[in-house]
Amino acid sequence: MNILQLKVSISGIDISYQNEEKGYASKSIIHPSAIVHPNAVLGEGVSIGPFCSISSSAKLGNGCQLYPGSHIFGNTDLGDNCMLMTGAVVGDDYPGCTVIGSNNIIGYHAVVGVKCQDLKYKPEDECFLEVGHNNDIREHTSIHRSSKSTDTTVVGNGNLIMGACHIAHDCKIGNNNIFANNTLLAGHVEVEDYVHTAGATVIHQFCHLGSFSFLGGGSVVSQDVPKYMMVAGDRAELRGLNLVGLTRRGFSIEEIRNLKTAYRKIFMCTDTTIGSFEERIAQVEQHEGLIHVPAVRAMLQSIRDSFAEDRRGICKYGCWNGS
Repeated sequence: MNILQLKVSISGIDISYQNEEKGYASKSIIHPSAIVHPNAVLGEGVSIGPFCSISSSAKLGNGCQLYPGSHIFGNTDLGDNCMLMTGAVVGDDYPGCTVIGSNNIIGYHAVVGVKCQDLKYKPEDECFLEVGHNNDIREHTSIHRSSKSTDTTVVGNGNLIMGACHIAHDCKIGNNNIFANNTLLAGHVEVEDYVHTAGATVIHQFCHLGSFSFLGGGSVVSQDVPKYMMVAGDRAELRGLNLVGLTRRGFSIEEIRNLKTAYRKIFMCTDTTIGSFEERIAQVEQHEGLIHVPAVRAMLQSIRDSFAEDRRGICKYGCWNGS
C-alpha cells in the first residue's frame, strides 16, 4: 500500500509515495545544495540532505539516508537502509573499493573506507574494505582499507563500534563484537565473534582475539587472547575466564564448569610433577571428562593456534586464587 506524502523543503514541495511494505519512500529526495554526480546509482527512497556529495562511481541501495554534510567518495557500494550521520565520510578516490552492507549506521564524522596509514602502501595499488550488515559505527571512528591489493579489511555483522575507535588496514573483524570508546586496532588484527573490549584498549598488530574474550579497560594487548578468556593490564595478562560474558551468551553451567577445570589445569596447576606448559595442555587433551566437551576443545585449539610459526603466542599468565 502506498501513501501519498507531501514534504516541504527550501526548493518547494517534494511529492513522494511511502511504501509501507518496504518502509521507505519510493521517490528519492535530494536537497538542492547536495552534489550528486549524474553517474551515481541511487536506489528507491534515498534521502540526501544539504551539502552532501556523492561520487560518480557510488551506488546507494534503497532507503539510504545521508544527513547534512556527509560524503561518499570513490568506488563505494552502500547497501539498503544505511544511514550516514552529519560529517560522515565513506570511501576514497584511491584504486579499489569500499563495500558496505545493509542496515549500517555510520556515525557523526566517522571516516570509513579511506586510504590506510601503512607507509608500505603504494597509491597505485588497489585497496579494499568490506563491511557486513547491521553494524553501528559511532562518531569519530576510523576504518581503513587494506594495505595491498591481495588483502581486504573486513568487518562482519552486528558489531557495535563505539566512538573514536580505530580499525587499521587488513584487520578481520567477525560478528557481534563490542568495541568500547577509543579501542584501537593496529594492522592485521583478527577478532573472532562476541569479543568485548572496554575503553581505551590498544591491540598490537597481528594479534588474534578469540571468541567470547574480554579485554579490560586501558589494556595494551601485545599477544593473542585465546577464546573465552579475560585479559587486563599493560602489558595485558590473562585474568581468568570471561565468566560473565559466557553466562550472558548462554553457556551452560556444565560447560562453564568444564572450562574452569581445564583453565585451572593449564594455567593454575598445583601438580609439581607436571612441569611444562606443553605438558599441562597435553594432560587436558588426554582428560577423558574434558576432551569431549566442544567448548574445551575449542579453547585448547585456540591456545595451540596462537603458538603457530606466524603467530605471537598468548598473553602472559600467572597463578591466581580463582578464575
